[in-house]
Amino acid sequence: MRTKKDPGILKRLKDWAKRLKRDLFALQIAVSEDLVPWYVKGIILFTVGYALSPIDLIPDFIPVIGLLDDLLILPGLIWLAIRLIPQDVMEYCRREAEIRPMKKRKNWIAGILILLIWIVILVWLYYRYF
Repeated sequence: MRTKKDPGILKRLKDWAKRLKRDLFALQIAVSEDLVPWYVKGIILFTVGYALSPIDLIPDFIPVIGLLDDLLILPGLIWLAIRLIPQDVMEYCRREAEIRPMKKRKNWIAGILILLIWIVILVWLYYRYF
């Protein structure tokens, strides 16, 4: 039986998703304000592009495995990017992410890149096995 102090797993998941979204926006701010080195920018640009891409690396219609990118790959990329940013810079970016409005838009360049990755994999598989 759950006590009144225990918010429940659904509330914790919603809070985690909000923090993840805020951190993703904070990473975008870190890149746009030129607060991180070039190699961290590359990881952040890939992460933000992947998050905003309309096409997933692993399509969602594939049972179980299709959800792995949403549940493991994306949070893992965000975690890696955050670990590479100095703590004071990340705190500044998080504060800014809280007060700035987030622009929601699809990243078609990242979507096309992921589509090209799938095409290369399929062509490779075709030539390898047929």
